Amino acid sequence: MTSEAYQFPVAISRLSEGETSREPQNMRAIRWLLDQPGGSVVVITPQKQFHGDSLKQLVSQPGVLHLSWRGLSTGSLSGRRALYAWPDRQHLNGLWDVDADALVVIEWNESETAEWIEDANPVQLLRGETVPPAPARDVPETREQLPNGVEGILEHIAGMAAGYSSGLKWNEEDKLKADMMNRPDRWVPITPEQVRAKCRELGMRPDDVDTVVGFLQRRKDGRRFNVQSSYRTFHFN
Repeated sequence: MTSEAYQFPVAISRLSEGETSREPQNMRAIRWLLDQPGGSVVVITPQKQFHGDSLKQLVSQPGVLHLSWRGLSTGSLSGRRALYAWPDRQHLNGLWDVDADALVVIEWNESETAEWIEDANPVQLLRGETVPPAPARDVPETREQLPNGVEGILEHIAGMAAGYSSGLKWNEEDKLKADMMNRPDRWVPITPEQVRAKCRELGMRPDDVDTVVGFLQRRKDGRRFNVQSSYRTFHFN
């Protein structure tokens, strides 16, 4: 079963209530992944050295590729069934364009995975229960448009970012930063939470969402930006 964000099966194995060991959680992830069709298995852990008997047994099998976060390229997951152990938010963001045959994440901390779960809508593997992806909403939730032209600015930024395989470019970032400094009144009533919700609604890459929200938070904190001279007086209409 594919998810909304990925064109291949995706799951997350979560520590369940009453579990005092990570081993059952690891074993659920392994069983699910091996049940999926596809290429060879790749296991990604934060470091080459890790705890977990079942995972150690898996990576010792012939043909299983074991990678760590250091120097990881998501291209290494292409055409493989991937088990990603204990990723933080930053590493989950890096899975945006991955082209695996199947992916299972072993959750370490719910705060790191909550937004990814909402976006990816994976199968959830719990003790004694497999929770399927939530059904897609037929009618999107209505949301009041952001004032002062911010709605259109974010739509423009999202459209530009979508045109590049690597996401938002420096010049679009500079335009946004310049507008925040040259038209501060525009952004006064806008909260970072509103910007995050809109950017996610527009389907922006997680890293780009964090970038845009980070700019606004920095301005709310009273900080200024350095932008290229050609954009210092720029502002959106």
